Amino acid sequence: MIFRRARLEDVPKIVEMLAEDALGATRERFENPLPQVYTDAFQNIDKDTNQELIVVENENGQVIGTLQLSFLQYLTYQGGIRAQIEAVRIHKDFRNKGLGEEFFRWAIDRAKEKGAHVLQLTSDKKRPDAIRFYEKLGFVASHEGMKLHFKKD
Repeated sequence: MIFRRARLEDVPKIVEMLAEDALGATRERFENPLPQVYTDAFQNIDKDTNQELIVVENENGQVIGTLQLSFLQYLTYQGGIRAQIEAVRIHKDFRNKGLGEEFFRWAIDRAKEKGAHVLQLTSDKKRPDAIRFYEKLGFVASHEGMKLHFKKD
């Protein structure tokens, strides 16, 4: 497996993976051509040194997984860095083969390399299998998360 930063040409495959589950299907627009908002978002992520959009390729060069790591500088924890992991997806044809765990081990090592004191994530309560997977990796539900969604005009 090869773990690397995503490139612009990876964006359609990433969006496809984001849209292929039940929750993602309600939020994403995997169309041909892909809506410009995805290219714009990729360019913003790519130029931000505190953001890493990562893909994993198999031995055939096929993108089969993705996640985004964000590094947040804080004053708390004596100026600590908090790593946030989001948008984790493994292509449906490659799930339940250990790739997710390998990908997370890579992300954990990457967060440590960047000097993070903690790696955090959120998971929708409608994803109990994902939550069990994160717990198996050592993640602990230590806080209560809240969100305030805004409607687009």
